[in-house]
Amino acid sequence: MAYECSGGSNTDLVECLATKGLITSGRVKEAMLSVDRGHYSPTGPYEDRPQSIGHKATISAPHMHASACESLLGYLTPGAKVLDIGSGSGYLTHVLAELVKPDGVVIGVDHIQPLVDLARENMAKSPEGREMLESGAVKFVKADGRKGCPDEGPYDAIHVGAAAADHQEKLEQQLKAPGRMFIPVEKGYMQHIWIVDKDEEGKMKYTKDIGVQYVPLTDAPQY
Repeated sequence: MAYECSGGSNTDLVECLATKGLITSGRVKEAMLSVDRGHYSPTGPYEDRPQSIGHKATISAPHMHASACESLLGYLTPGAKVLDIGSGSGYLTHVLAELVKPDGVVIGVDHIQPLVDLARENMAKSPEGREMLESGAVKFVKADGRKGCPDEGPYDAIHVGAAAADHQEKLEQQLKAPGRMFIPVEKGYMQHIWIVDKDEEGKMKYTKDIGVQYVPLTDAPQY
């Protein structure tokens, strides 16, 4: 059912995703309604497809953003701390911040400085986004996503928006116990989402989910 949703507004898009069962949580629907994708996607923002944002990066399709939020939802509670690896345009970082307010914090990490700057600029297009930036509820950091952001951790939830070559021990170490990570992992020629859970005792559980196609989690491109 992906790629079937499009419309003339953010509301049209989100309502279509909900009607087709691609959004099932009322909390996720409300958060996505409150963040205008048009502030973050340069062309065709209200279509359910990934789009280029430059620098060999993309903004994922809205149904994948919804899937990530719903997978992590049990850990996206008021006051939670979240790490968004490969924050790119800043769209999902903003949606995650809506889900953990009040008092939550989301750290967006990207290894390309122009994308870090772009994410801040995009969030500043709305009053709510500017307030989150000014209050520190959202922070964007230039760093190697494979190393996470340990100085700001640990995190209740971690979202990874690029395909890793394998499971990432450094990111797992930054999860709280309990905590959950949503990460695409590439093995061979296939990528799948993996849900990584850390229990109260720090034991890890790995659950393989849907097949996907993400840009790689790797070094910044050379120009």
